[in-house]
Amino acid sequence: MTKLPKKFVERIMADLKKYQKIAAAQQKADVAEADTVTLVKDILADIFGYDKYEELTSEHQIKATYCDLAVKIGGKLRLLIEVKSAGSSLADNHLRQVIDYGAHQGIHWVILTNAVEWRLIRIYVANQISHEEVCRFDLAGVSPKNQDHLQQLFPFAKEGLTTDAMDAFHQQAQLFNKFTVAAIVCSEPVVSVVRRELRRLFPDLKVAPENLATLIAEEVIKREAVEGDKAKEASARINKALKKMERAKRKEAAIV
Repeated sequence: MTKLPKKFVERIMADLKKYQKIAAAQQKADVAEADTVTLVKDILADIFGYDKYEELTSEHQIKATYCDLAVKIGGKLRLLIEVKSAGSSLADNHLRQVIDYGAHQGIHWVILTNAVEWRLIRIYVANQISHEEVCRFDLAGVSPKNQDHLQQLFPFAKEGLTTDAMDAFHQQAQLFNKFTVAAIVCSEPVVSVVRRELRRLFPDLKVAPENLATLIAEEVIKREAVEGDKAKEASARINKALKKMERAKRKEAAIV
């Protein structure tokens, strides 16, 4: 767990409840997008610690269009923020829009928000543009006294941006997700434990390990968690971790 700077925690304690009420009121009133941009800018300044005049730029131009807000630290563009009206729901087309903005600017991190819901997105540009949602929170649902909530908020803050907390949070998200858990559940050690428990509870039940593994992968776990590039990446990370453990065991045995 990241040790949170005192100034960050103090800002959350001082201003979070105020902006929760304002955001909820704007959402209920379905205010215009321009009003939501103003609110988001205030939240970025008062809660997340950015200098409203030196570090927040409105309507940052990207080719022939504009992104609502950009964060510049020391004159360097670090983060793009796309804002939708408080009364609207964030949709896939909004996500594609902000990802496109970031990719064209060579920016790895973008935020999509309507002042109530906040999403932090990591962009990858290789042979094709891809993305991964690293963190999201609902402003109305966070508590300044909840350490887990504070940890979620921190990557959005200036202190989090300048200390690479975004990358650290991203690494954590890569490990603790449905793909990693699905890969572990489908692994041979876990399948063996499930098979042993089934035989203990139902002695007459005959089930081959490979049949149980197939049942878990194809019928117990959602297909999206065991198929695709992210599932392959999770399996590769687990195999790497297992090999590292085996090497450590062999080294320890050799010393003994």
